[in-house]
Order: sequence, then structure tokens, then C-alpha cells
Amino acid sequence: MTGPVDEDTWRNRFIVMNMTRIGGTLVTLFGLFVWHSDWLQPRGDLGVGLSLALIGLVISFGGPVYLSRRWREPPPK
Repeated sequence: MTGPVDEDTWRNRFIVMNMTRIGGTLVTLFGLFVWHSDWLQPRGDLGVGLSLALIGLVISFGGPVYLSRRWREPPPK
């Protein structure tokens, strides 16, 4: 087991967790943009847009869970 974690580490972890959420949300919004706009092809691109939107949702919801498990004290077995 490691020693106590200082305030700077907690602040950095908080920032990383929130940037993960924000990044996942931005990827989701970009996927929806590709899906529903004429940016890549006329009438949108379902395959690319839906894939990006789902990947963004997984990152947005699963990323902070993964990070919290990784930083847990004591480490999981």
C-alpha cells in the first residue's frame, strides 16, 4: 500500500476525470454532427456518425469509472 496522496494529486485527478467527461461529450456531439449533417456526404453518414457517438458515450461514462478504479486505495486484486 502506498502512503497518503497530497492535494496536488487529488486536484490533478479531478481535472483529468472532468476532461475525460468533457472529451467524451465532444466526441459524441461530433458524431451526431457527422450523422445528421451533409459534412461527409449528402443526408449524413450513419455508419461513421453513429460509431463516433457511441464511442464518445463509452468514453464519457466509462472513462471516469475506469480512472476511479485505477486510483483506488488499496489497488484491486
